[in-house]
Amino acid sequence: MAGLEGMEEPRQQGQATAARWMPAVECERTRGERETFGDPTEGEVKLPSLGESAGTARRLTLWVVQHKWGLSAQVSEFAVLLVSELVGNAVRHTGARVFGLKMLRRRGWIRIEVRDPSRGLPCLMPVGELDVSGRGLFLVDKLSDRWGVDLLPRGKTTWFEMRVVDRER
Repeated sequence: MAGLEGMEEPRQQGQATAARWMPAVECERTRGERETFGDPTEGEVKLPSLGESAGTARRLTLWVVQHKWGLSAQVSEFAVLLVSELVGNAVRHTGARVFGLKMLRRRGWIRIEVRDPSRGLPCLMPVGELDVSGRGLFLVDKLSDRWGVDLLPRGKTTWFEMRVVDRER
């Protein structure tokens, strides 16, 4: 997948290399991205329409859902995957120079939005067992509780919502 980052350990003779996520590195990187782009819970963050922006969107989503909102690892994992799919669609299919990312929370729900300047509607296609592409909206449909598209005067917002358990603080 485009935008997946990892750190490699030195390979010893005859051993395969495996990518490994290093939390301290990612935390520092995410802090820098928040300073550069902003907090998507305080307003829409504008990201360049580049493949590497998918990684930025995933890190921001993980930071918000897990660290700022304190939600479960499963909710975080699903939200990160679904953001990656929506961002991938915005980058790949809209011809936009930038796209927007916004995250909202209300009692029992989270909502994540990706805005782009295209008015072309995404299409949920049937997915075959052996298909290697075209699964993005299928995953959004299966893993979120609701999703949709809001047409705007200039573009659209594609969003998904997930039910969450609010913890007593």
